[in-house]
Amino acid sequence: QVQLVQSGGGLVQAGGSLRLSCAASGRTFSSYAMGWFRQAPGKEREFVAAISWSGGRTYYADSVKGRFTISISRDNAKNTVYLQMNDLKPEDTAVYYCAASWQLIKITAREYDYWGQGTQVTVSS
Repeated sequence: QVQLVQSGGGLVQAGGSLRLSCAASGRTFSSYAMGWFRQAPGKEREFVAAISWSGGRTYYADSVKGRFTISISRDNAKNTVYLQMNDLKPEDTAVYYCAASWQLIKITAREYDYWGQGTQVTVSS
């Protein structure tokens, strides 16, 4: 079992930055790849970024490449995944979710096993 608790998010002007955090706990967390997804009103949940369980590999959606950075921090029993978002645009407005996928990086939401509670990011123009 993996538990994911998100923090961060909020309202920012276009061009600004935000950092999302996802605190993960669970006995086998080190075996999970982590991803970030987002869902805007009336739209499907879409892939944003993912990172391997070791942190050695990352993958980004084309729409955020060069602006967003996913990272992972493992400190004894405390594991946190971050999404640093720079140069934010109004089209980045959505509810953002972190998720855990057993072992391998995946880019489709249905392949993820555990989800955070979601956090709102709003970018004003």
